[in-house]
Amino acid sequence: MNYSRYINAVSAARKISPIRALTELLQRSPPTMISLAGGMPNPNMFPFETASFTIKGGRSITFGQETMKRALQYSPSSGIPELISWMKDLQKRLHNPPTMSYSPEQGQMDLCVTNGSQEGLSKVFEMLISRGDNILLDCPTYSGTLATLHPLGCKILAVSSDQHGIIPQSLSDILSRWKPADAKNPDSNIPKLLYTIPNGGNPTGASISTERKKEIYQIARKYDLLIIEDDPYFFLQFEKPWGPSFLSMDVDGRVLRMDSFSKILSSGLRIGFVTGPKPLINRVVLHIQSSTMHTSTFTQLMVVELLQQWGQSGFLQHVDRVIEFYSKQRDAMQLSAERWLKGLVDWNIPSAGMFYWMKLKGIPDTHQLISEKAVQKEVLFVPGSVFMVDSSAPCAYVRAAFSVSTPEEIDQGLQRLSALIKESV
Repeated sequence: MNYSRYINAVSAARKISPIRALTELLQRSPPTMISLAGGMPNPNMFPFETASFTIKGGRSITFGQETMKRALQYSPSSGIPELISWMKDLQKRLHNPPTMSYSPEQGQMDLCVTNGSQEGLSKVFEMLISRGDNILLDCPTYSGTLATLHPLGCKILAVSSDQHGIIPQSLSDILSRWKPADAKNPDSNIPKLLYTIPNGGNPTGASISTERKKEIYQIARKYDLLIIEDDPYFFLQFEKPWGPSFLSMDVDGRVLRMDSFSKILSSGLRIGFVTGPKPLINRVVLHIQSSTMHTSTFTQLMVVELLQQWGQSGFLQHVDRVIEFYSKQRDAMQLSAERWLKGLVDWNIPSAGMFYWMKLKGIPDTHQLISEKAVQKEVLFVPGSVFMVDSSAPCAYVRAAFSVSTPEEIDQGLQRLSALIKESV
């Protein structure tokens, strides 16, 4: 693939930071190396000496003095080597990307660590999008994505979706405005990327079926699209076996995948990953070099120590425990919705994620109801309009999260919503 076609002028102008390159060289150097080059602070002056963390199940992680010095110091912009290696092995086990064995020029799979998947997503968009570009995404979509896209000055083309995710025919219909050959014309405004949340979509809870993914990938090949696979709820899929990812289908090197540990290890540690073709991952890393520099060394070491203790099997056993919890939470919301909202609200049961997407009958726009009246009733939801490309248009939907509240609180919350709807219709 011609990756230069996708990279915008700002990203193309990025150069390796000489200081960051020295940092990474020093990390690979033997202990006998004397460095008078980098401006690293002396770790002996840091006030923190050791740290210990108790892990559920009786295990612990201890940072001795030398590990603590490393944890508090600068580290490579792409991520610490042992975490990258562990994650590459996990990606191979879970997705087995065809591009693992490709050359870098062909789009060999690579990976970098980011401050949560949100940073990765933001940097990917800032690498690929120029003002005026046409961008494809399934709508409704994550409000954080829209907040990133709108300032970039692109034109968002909303692809229709349902409870099974993106509707391939809708994608084809939009792209039919162009010819596939337009992808080779640098002056064409043909879209270059498609963004989607494939599992447990935020806000809809929808997951794209395997057959639809295959269709979508073939459409992407036809029109030479990059697929931005934003998958923070991958590890919250309630039904097994899990369906294949776009990354697992990627024979061309056209998928950039965002993964997150926020939902299964910690949202506050801010550990995410971008996986994709090496030429594009290199560009993301160059942006990291000149912005955040790197994800916290401390949190990376915490996470990799835990992962190495667990091993892949232990990690996936932990994921199963998390899934079991959220599955019960979903079921609790389903029972309460059936008890209080039948006849008042339409919804589908999510197969992944943390959310129900509910359409309120007889209420064409939920914004005032949720933003004002629901607050007075002491119950919070998110009005559906914030997930729409045009947030000013009326929207009959609300998003309800089942992740944190107890089953009893969920039941009370939906009872209050029921009363609000009845009062408002």
